[in-house]
Parts: sequence; C-alpha cells; structure tokens
Amino acid sequence: MNATLFSTKRAVLSLVIASALSPVASAESLHDAWSDSKASASFRLRYEGASQDNAAKDASALTLRTLLSYESGSYKGFSFKADLEDVTIVMGQGDYTVGPAGYNLGQYSVIADPETTELNQGYLQYKGDGVTVKAGRQIIALDGHRFVGHVGWRQDWQTYDAISVNYKASEKLNAFYAYLNKRNRIFGEAADIDSNDHLLNVSYKSDMGKLTAYAYLLEVDNNTENSLDTFGVSYSGAYQADSVKWLYNAEFAQQSSETATTDFSASYLMLEAGASVSGVTAKLGYELLGSDDGAYGFATPLATLHKFNGWSDQWLGTPAQGLQDIYASVAAKFAGGNWLAVYHKFDADEASATVDDLGSEINLQYTTKVAEKYSVGVKYANYSAGDIKVDTDKLWLWVATKF
Repeated sequence: MNATLFSTKRAVLSLVIASALSPVASAESLHDAWSDSKASASFRLRYEGASQDNAAKDASALTLRTLLSYESGSYKGFSFKADLEDVTIVMGQGDYTVGPAGYNLGQYSVIADPETTELNQGYLQYKGDGVTVKAGRQIIALDGHRFVGHVGWRQDWQTYDAISVNYKASEKLNAFYAYLNKRNRIFGEAADIDSNDHLLNVSYKSDMGKLTAYAYLLEVDNNTENSLDTFGVSYSGAYQADSVKWLYNAEFAQQSSETATTDFSASYLMLEAGASVSGVTAKLGYELLGSDDGAYGFATPLATLHKFNGWSDQWLGTPAQGLQDIYASVAAKFAGGNWLAVYHKFDADEASATVDDLGSEINLQYTTKVAEKYSVGVKYANYSAGDIKVDTDKLWLWVATKF
C-alpha cells in the first residue's frame, strides 16, 4: 500500500479511536450513532446477448448482481460504510468471454460481467463545516462520468482505493480532490491496476449553468515511466423559455501522454444542444476524441465508457486515428415508462488511407416500474461497421430491486 495513503488512513483512524475513548456523555452519542446505522440490499438480474459478424460464437449471459450495504450513523462527524458485491452466473448461462478476467478466452463475443465476490466500498468518512473526507475504497463519479465514473452499467462496478476531500465552500462553489492508489476495475480483482492518480475538480454554479475546471493526472504504478495528464473546462445549463426548456453543454480538454519512448498530445471537444417540451427531450451533439497525427487517440481510462459513443461498446479504447461522434437522441415518457432512442455516426479525426468511416449505431431503450418496488428494462444496440470493427448486435433484459 502507498505509504502516504497508509499514513493518512492511520491518522484518521486514530482520531476515531480517541473520540470513542472520551467521557461517558460522549459514549451515549456513540450509542446513538450505532442506533442510526442502516443496512440495505439491492439485486439486479440481467440477461445480455451479443452477436458479432466474426469467428467468435454468439454470447449469452444471465447474471445476478447482489450488493449488501452497511452504513453507520455519524459520531462527531465520523462514520463508515461497507458494501459487499457478488456477481453470479444464473442457470448456467455463462457462454461469453471476459478477456481481462481470463474467462473463456477467444471463444465467444465479450460480455464484461465476470463472476466475482469482492468489497465494493469500504471507507471511513469525516463530514463537517462543508468538508467531506473519505479514506478507503470508494465510488468516485465526477460530472457526467466522461472522465471519472463508476461504470454502474456493468455488474461489477468500478471503485477506487483512495483518499478524497470535497469542500463545499458555498451553495455555488465546490472543490474536489482525490489521490488514488488503486483502480478496482469491472473485470474482477485479477485485472485491478495499482496507480498514482490525482484528481482535481472545481465547479461554480450560476443561474444559467455550471462551470467546471479540472485536472486529472494519471499514472499506472508499474515501475515504468508513464503519465496521462488531462486539463479541461466544461459548461452546462438550461434555460426555460415559455413552454420550452433549452439545454446546452460544451466541454474542451487537452491531454498529454508520455512514456520513456513516446510523447503524444490530443484534444477533446464536446458540443451539445437540446430542447424539452411536453415530456419529450431531443438533443443533437458532436463529440471529438482527437488524434495526434494518426498515432494516438485521446484516452479516458477512468470513464463510464458504456455511457458514451454507443452502447455496443465499440470504442472503449479510442483508435489511433481518433473518433468523431455526431449523435442525435430523443427521450419521452410513453406507455407507462421511459423511452430513449439514439443514433450515432462515427468518423476518424485523422483519416488514413484505410481508416476513415468508423460506422454508425442505433440504440433503443425502454424502462419502467413494476409494483413500485421493481425496475425493469429492455435495451438494444445495433452497430454497422465501417472501415474497421464488425457488425454487432446486443440485447439486454433486466429486473432490479432494493430493500
């Protein structure tokens, strides 16, 4: 374990122990804190099928995600939380491949939900005077998850072994910093990555929107020279005009990637506009993950990648030629549920003689509530290949509940 992280955890734990040994009057408050503790559970049963126009066999997975959570009450600002996560194949429906987990290598199309049982979160927290400090394994999800997220779509969520500090200076101004020494990825413990990552995110809210500036300085701790540094700014908001709510979102970032033998740089740009009226929301957007002369593509290794650039997950890694994504979406409430349709057109940023057209994708989703306690959904992705990749179809059906 990183020495700095260990020392900070030990210091925080010492404060908790000292508080617990204070006079009897305080012990009564500690008893109240234990009484305020909460336990919860959530379950998500999901079928996923994947078919690709290649030599891999069609994949099918029926998996159950179980999350058992315990959260203590607060004592002098201190509390703790622990989550145990389990992902299990149900009824033997495990005909799929998870490469990083070493499961069925080279046999089926990929479905990134390996069987696993692990600590999802386990952290000590201090909260007071606008400051929240967490030490331990935790979820970190910043802004829209484009650069840092928990990949909540997958059954095994992404978490981080980290120390984080959030300071809410006012209702408008917020600052966040985290040091990460391990990325607990979605492929089970065998694929987790030791790291030396620094995340800084500062935001200011006004009546017209939210302005955010960030610096994400990432380094894999593998005894080699490497760095992935991203600096950016975003602005998002909405404006109500009569019966129409106008939506707008813009973001720009610059990234450098350095190793002992390479030095690349690339830009990120996102522009999105939309309108919401009578329960229907339509958006049109452009997203660019730039390229450095066709040799390097802008990378977002901590993102909730499934949320962006199509649900078939073709672009979990940006190609060296970069990626341009022009997309349009329509969301509406109908037939007792929520509908969403999205269309993507993909092209290279720095086209080569053989790579220019990167294909297109259609995404469809319907979700609703059943008996107030259950959420159910169906989701479909159809990717039509361009100069690279292959045609892909994916289908999901799920039911989830919480206690």
